[in-house]
Amino acid sequence: MLSLWVNILLSCIGSYISYQIILEYIPVFVKRQMYGKDQCKLNNIPIPEPIGVISAAVYLIVMFIFIPFPVYEWSQLESSIPHQKFLMFLSALTAICSAVLLGFADDVLDLRWRHKLLFPTLSSLPLLLVYYVSGSSATIVLPSLVRVLFPVRECIDIGIFYYVYMGMMIVFCTNAINILAGINGLEAGQAFIIAASVVIFNLFRLDPSLSWYHSLSLYFLLPFLGTTSVLLFFNWYPARVFVGDTFCYWAGMTLASACILGHFSKTMALFLIPQIFNFIYSTPQLLHLVPCPRHRLPKYDSKTNTIDMSTVEFKENDLKPLTKIILYFLDIFGLLYKKIIQKDDVRWTVINNLTLLNLILKYTGPMHEKKLTEILLMLQVLFSILAFFIRFYIAHLMYEVVL
Repeated sequence: MLSLWVNILLSCIGSYISYQIILEYIPVFVKRQMYGKDQCKLNNIPIPEPIGVISAAVYLIVMFIFIPFPVYEWSQLESSIPHQKFLMFLSALTAICSAVLLGFADDVLDLRWRHKLLFPTLSSLPLLLVYYVSGSSATIVLPSLVRVLFPVRECIDIGIFYYVYMGMMIVFCTNAINILAGINGLEAGQAFIIAASVVIFNLFRLDPSLSWYHSLSLYFLLPFLGTTSVLLFFNWYPARVFVGDTFCYWAGMTLASACILGHFSKTMALFLIPQIFNFIYSTPQLLHLVPCPRHRLPKYDSKTNTIDMSTVEFKENDLKPLTKIILYFLDIFGLLYKKIIQKDDVRWTVINNLTLLNLILKYTGPMHEKKLTEILLMLQVLFSILAFFIRFYIAHLMYEVVL
């Protein structure tokens, strides 16, 4: 319990230090020409980027300072030095450090998507290997309905496929926040809400026998909440800083590490429902079945100071049969803005860029950027509430024992 209070204290100190350092380094980033331009604003003021690297650096320093406290507490509770717990702690820190490095490299070098998928996979190896050598279970519990329909056991050890699943979870978390981004306050806001939801889940853990795993998750997430809250303050509309890809990768890896070490990956998936939907919805463009521009941000209208959905156009004859089927079903379910235009006697199709931001703007029409951020973050909160309802109530209808 002492470690948790120390962690809270260090989180508060880290927040204060982050605030002071960001204030000091805003002009430094601009001077070094590390800045971006806000495409949803009329002015062209340079905004320092990626300031997320400062918050990530402070977070890592806080975690390094914190290491002796849980190790000492664990050693007092066990007869020998807790090598296994220490290794799990260090493996998560290693993965987070590599994610910060990847994010900063992406901000500076503008990495290709294949690198964004490869590097998190490699970064996850230490965490997954330590999970394996520590003897952690690769067993899944099947819902009672499945066992009624099929003659299978309640628990199945899926072996290597469980590690493949966790590796995919890490890669997804690392990129999910980066995909659902582009307006002031959205990246830091959604990460803060997800992390806060996980912290609440850990504090109200269901089974006291798993308290150590939930405590370990809290050790990583409380400092993250502290430093991210400061970053959100500076990134809120109108943004004084951009968080950059560094923050997105750092946030994703921190959340993924917490859920793997805390043994609640299915619960984490519930908290990530908006990100999962946005990823699936974006897949046709991410796979280049539909033309995908460099930026899929909503378009800015300087006359009304509002943003509206952005679109992409292409020749109808250039579409593959699979793409036509996908767009047909998206249109049927009201998830697509579609318009046919004529250019030089050739039929062109105009659709909205396939992101959750543009989908909301399709339904609402043009709105102020800050309002859109508030809607998306409120949506994140509502899905967190839904996740708690599913986890604490619906799960009992599907499983005899819920851990």
